[in-house]
Amino acid sequence: MLKEVTLGQYYPALSVLHELDPRVKLFGAFMFVISLFINDSYIGYAVVVAAFFTVAFVSKVPIGYILRGVKPVWFIIFLSVVVNLFFTPGDIIVQFGRAKITWQGVERAFFLALRISLLVLGASILTLTTTPTSLTAGLEKSLGFLRKIGVPVAEMATMISISLRFIPILSEEMDRIMKAQTARGVDFKRGGVFKRMLKLIPILVPLLISAFRRAEDLAMAMDARCYFGSEGRTKLHPLKYGRKDYYGYLVILAYLVAVSAVRIFAG
Repeated sequence: MLKEVTLGQYYPALSVLHELDPRVKLFGAFMFVISLFINDSYIGYAVVVAAFFTVAFVSKVPIGYILRGVKPVWFIIFLSVVVNLFFTPGDIIVQFGRAKITWQGVERAFFLALRISLLVLGASILTLTTTPTSLTAGLEKSLGFLRKIGVPVAEMATMISISLRFIPILSEEMDRIMKAQTARGVDFKRGGVFKRMLKLIPILVPLLISAFRRAEDLAMAMDARCYFGSEGRTKLHPLKYGRKDYYGYLVILAYLVAVSAVRIFAG
């Protein structure tokens, strides 16, 4: 499952989406997240799903590679579905003692599972088509207005970019530790829930140690390269909008108009 993590990874390809300015992709990802939370109808989510698969096709990243990013969060989706399925009041379909399944619960569970899945997939497409350096530059440029109130924008953008990059790195490290523990005779699939949780301790301890070691090495490397934030620094490749970027903004605005129109008429 750990190898299925796509969030934070970059997939090199020759596509229009890869060539777009990171600010356009950040704005599109933000609008996509908003559209997930303002939708409450089947037609609206059909539009969102259609838009997602269109963007995935344009990105030229294999659709199977993108979709497998949902696997690491299957437990969160399953737990959310169960809670909404059995604890939402409404018209009863099936009842088992005090537990009951309602039509409203089924609908809410379906929308919630779809929302979480699309949220993860949308973020994955952003990182799969944007290099960490471009993502940092885009975040710094997009949030530049916060400097006026004393917010360290460059440092925040760097931290966010590093955090996203650490997700696949720590996933690979955890996978390596689990294989090492399995070779020593640890069976993570046997026993009850409590026993299986106890077996995770020999994994979490070395994983935390490895994470702190990597963070310390990164801090020393940044210090050795005289990184002290954005003050006095220039860009080797400054961000500039091109014709494709303006078309990208137009497509995003058209998507927002379509989602809003569906919400108004469906409501």
